[in-house]
Amino acid sequence: MTSLYSIPGCHVERVARRGSAQARLTVRSESVGAQCPSCKSRSTAPHSTYVRHPTDLPCAGRPVQLELRVRRFYCRNPECSRRTFTEPVSRLLAARARRTRRLATAQCAVGMTAGAEAGARLLKPLAMPASPDTLLRLMHRAPRPAEKKPRVLGVDDWALRKGRTYGSILVDLEAHRVVDVLPDRSAPTVSQWLQRHRGVQVITRDRSSEYARAAQAGAPKAQQVADRWHLLLNGRQMVERWLTGAHARLRALPCVPKSSASPRPRRSSFPRTRSEVSAGEESRTRRLATYQEVRRRHLAGEPLLTIRRALKLARETVRKYALAEAFPERAVRRPGPSLLDPYLEHLARRQAEGCENALLLWRELRAKGYPGSSRQVHRWLQTRRAAPARSTPRARRDNRSTPTEACANSLPSPRQLAWLCVQPLSALSPTDKALLVRIEQDEEAAHVIALARRFTQLVRERGITHAAKPNPSCKAFEAWLREACTCGVRAVETFAAGLEQEGEAIRAALTTPWSNAQVEGQVTRLKFLKRQMYGRASFDLLRRRVLLAV
Repeated sequence: MTSLYSIPGCHVERVARRGSAQARLTVRSESVGAQCPSCKSRSTAPHSTYVRHPTDLPCAGRPVQLELRVRRFYCRNPECSRRTFTEPVSRLLAARARRTRRLATAQCAVGMTAGAEAGARLLKPLAMPASPDTLLRLMHRAPRPAEKKPRVLGVDDWALRKGRTYGSILVDLEAHRVVDVLPDRSAPTVSQWLQRHRGVQVITRDRSSEYARAAQAGAPKAQQVADRWHLLLNGRQMVERWLTGAHARLRALPCVPKSSASPRPRRSSFPRTRSEVSAGEESRTRRLATYQEVRRRHLAGEPLLTIRRALKLARETVRKYALAEAFPERAVRRPGPSLLDPYLEHLARRQAEGCENALLLWRELRAKGYPGSSRQVHRWLQTRRAAPARSTPRARRDNRSTPTEACANSLPSPRQLAWLCVQPLSALSPTDKALLVRIEQDEEAAHVIALARRFTQLVRERGITHAAKPNPSCKAFEAWLREACTCGVRAVETFAAGLEQEGEAIRAALTTPWSNAQVEGQVTRLKFLKRQMYGRASFDLLRRRVLLAV
């Protein structure tokens, strides 16, 4: 049993069963004498013994309790203030502890990984029961890992309470581990951390001005690297801002005829009820009044932040209305998948043959495997009838809604269009390519899309070459920057001016392999741990879990 269940510094004398589910081990220390903790003199004169009953790691699925016989010794040093002292068993047990060190370590590891409440539920079937409060105490007492000086540091923010409280996470990109978690994302906090941890040579970050100032103040000699994903995101946002202002003009462009005769997809959803149409019109009236008020204040020279506070609108809404040349109508959404989609060709063919009996069509579809109800077929046929159905009330026969073709000439929202503009042409479907050809009939749109596509391709295909050789990515970026700064489009020029201000970090992003990719992964892990605690844990406990959880 001694070899099967070894106990550090102790010898197993007897193994007994206590009840049906617990084992008790009688153990004693292997040492002959002990050292006085005060005068450090060794003594072999026993005074007395007493028994401690700590809990140890389970064995074969059963909880184990130790019966540890601890001896007291006389201190023979006449100058020592102690007359007797207890022999230490520090390798196995801490002073006044009711559990061994290795059991506490195992329970703490479970708590760090699963949290206190979930960890307590998990430990019970593992034969290491502990209450959630006990796990919290163990987690708070766990020693922090030894600090190491990172050479390549990734910095990003995370939300303790989204929209209100944010912190910073620092990741060692070479060791692939979190170095520290800070309670805010301000420049002074991050710069003070950098000043205390000298030796950082590379700092990767997003395009936040706070982190740029922190890196410059805390590690002025370190090379700053802008994250490539954020560069692509900012490029798409630039296109979206321009499209917000030009969306009304682009909607008036004629459609480009398709070269292939592909089957016509369903472009509109089923007819809306009268109450839904009325609610939509009321919503549009309110949005139009808000748009006119924002435009009036903006043209009068009022700052966007002041308009936002006065009208109690979101920041992006105020910016969208202020930059829009005309009222930004809501884009018509493409209908989602329907159970009728596989049977649309059959329905269209039968309707062309003159069949307008919805129940008959539904029975035909059901024979083909259609699992839906007849109501869907009724709604599909409602706006396609040549004459009103017999069941249509007389009051509604003259007010039937007819299918509109406005959906065919509509455009997706600026956000959806911006996503298409920055995608490689090889990744677009024929429908998306035809949509881009349509909006590229506008000369300014064609210029903006060409610049955005060149920038995204430049970032995606950045080359890493030897320092002694010229880098083609930097040369292409310089050429793109000169053209973008003088293109005449305000949104593009503003974006290019921002890139020029942090040109060194942008060039480093195009020439070095470092990025914030793994920092984003650590932020995701941090969010998972935070949500495990239901938002009730303190920042200190969350920081410990991020640093210590395996």
